[in-house]
This record gives sequence, C-alpha cells and structure tokens, in this order.
Amino acid sequence: MSDALINGLAGAGGGIIAQLITYPLQTVNTRQQTDRDLKKEKRKVGTIEQMRQVVKQEGWERLYGGLTPSLVGTAASQGVYYYFYQIFRNKAEIKALENRKRGIGDGSVGILSSLIVAALSGCVNVLLTNPIWVIVTRMQTHKKVSKKVNPNRLATPVPEDTVLSVFDPLPYGTVHAIQELYDEAGFLGFWKGVFPTLIMVSNPAIQFMLYETMLKKLKKQRSLLGTPGNNGITAWEIFLLGALAKLGATGVTYPLNVVKARLQAKQVSTGDQRHQYKGTLDAILKMIRYEGFNGFYKGMSTKIVQSVLAAAVLFMIKEELVKGARLLLDKGSIHTVKSKPP
Repeated sequence: MSDALINGLAGAGGGIIAQLITYPLQTVNTRQQTDRDLKKEKRKVGTIEQMRQVVKQEGWERLYGGLTPSLVGTAASQGVYYYFYQIFRNKAEIKALENRKRGIGDGSVGILSSLIVAALSGCVNVLLTNPIWVIVTRMQTHKKVSKKVNPNRLATPVPEDTVLSVFDPLPYGTVHAIQELYDEAGFLGFWKGVFPTLIMVSNPAIQFMLYETMLKKLKKQRSLLGTPGNNGITAWEIFLLGALAKLGATGVTYPLNVVKARLQAKQVSTGDQRHQYKGTLDAILKMIRYEGFNGFYKGMSTKIVQSVLAAAVLFMIKEELVKGARLLLDKGSIHTVKSKPP
C-alpha cells in the first residue's frame, strides 16, 4: 500500500470522527454566517443559546441537518486532499533532494514549497467536492416553518411568551436539496461559491504549513533528546499542534468563509434585494454596504471553536491511523519474509 493511499484513508477516517463530534457547532455556525436579520444581530444570541433555540423550536435532528452528505463530503474531501497532498509532497521532497545534490538547500522541503503543495491539493479537492458542500449548506440552513400562536386567541398584541408552533410541510432530505438547487440554478449551481472557496485553499495551506513547521521543530527537538521520528511525539501533542495551526489559519480566511456560505445558501428570489447575491463580488459589496465589515465575521467565535476542535481531532486520529497502518504493514512484511522457505 502506497504512502499516499495510507494518508488518504487515514485522513478520511480522522475527518469523519472530527465531523461527528463537532457537527452541531458547524450547523449553528452556518446559520450564523447566513443570517441577515439585523434585529437578531442586535440581540447577539450566543452559540449555546442558539443551539438551545434550535432544539426547542425545531428538534434535535435539525442540529444534524445534512449530516449524511456532510460525512460523505468529509470523507471525500479529506481523502482527496491527503492523497494528492502526499503525491505533491513526495514530488517536492524529490525536487529538494535533487537541489541538494546541486548545492542548493539542505534537502528538506521549505515553507514556500509546503504552501504550494497544500494549495495545489486544496484546489483539486475544491473542484471535485464543491457540489457536496453546497448541498450540505442548503440542508444546514433549512429551517422548519414557525408560526406564532397566541394561546388565549385574543385580539391583542402578541406577547413575548408567545407559543411557537413548528411544523415542516415537506421532508427536506438530500434528494430534495439537490432538486431544489438544480431547479434554482441548473447544473452550474452545484459549484456556487467555488471562487471564494478556491481562494480559501489558503486556509488548509496555512494550516498545514504551520502544522508541519511546528511538527518538524518538535521532531528535531526530540531527535536531540534521543527519540527520533514520530515515536517521541504523543497523540496529545499532535492534538495541540493541530489546534494551533487551525486557529491561525481560520483567523485569516474567515471572511471568505462567510461569503461562500451566503452564496451556497438558498437565495431569496423575491423581496429585499439586499438578500439576493448574483456572485462573489456582488455579495461582498452588498455585505459591506448593508452590514458593514462586522458582517464578514458573523459567528467567528463559533467557527474558531468548531474548526480548532475538528482539526485537532483530525490530526490526532490521522497520525494514529497512519502509525497503526504502517505498523501492521511492517508486521505483515516481516511475517511474509519469515514464512518463505529457505
């Protein structure tokens, strides 16, 4: 089994586990990003409170809306990303060794090369998996219809403690979301938000650059202490490195994430023109005009918690799966050699 395939499968496995743990936070964050209610903005409802409201008004299942396509998307995205990352990384390492023979560099992959490798892997990933994430965004932002009902049925202003009657007129599953998107925007609709998403490949690029730089330094320190390689690095340390790397990357690219979510969510075809986006530039200009620059950072605290936790779990699980797979392969090869007749 090739190193690229091991990393691809391990990345997919780690991504699925991280997604299951953090999915409710992701759903709330997507709703925060796509929310354009200025009155709600003034109330500043926190993440925990918003999760409580979703559960109370729509049920627990809405926190996991779009989970099935999201798991498929996570497995596909992580698998594709790590597979191509390892392929491009191997080529970069070969190039670095060739440069060393010519007296250029020390034979290791530099920060710029790591950034390019991560960016190329991200672009391939975005182009192949964007349709899945458009569907996930649609399902996360789909809300059950709420009606305000006065329990006393009096012809008086509706009080604050009005009972909410919630119903879902039609089941909203993956097939429904796909059909709705196709009817709205055709085949190209599945690549909505692809432009800001392509720019956002700088997020995993920055993330992996920071991660590998910190990991390289930690390995170097451990080798000086007499414990070379991954054996001297614990899963908890990998967890912390992944969290720090994601924290730095998220802070830089978050505004693009909000623009992407706005484009991928269901567009309002009638009514307020402020809620209708024709493209990336139109969305950016309208957000600046009607919401100010604060609109680009809606739900950022939720995103940081979700992203950092997911990335930390992903890195930890991935590294453990890679080490386990290599150990099994090594044992298998040793057993094969021993079993051969002399």
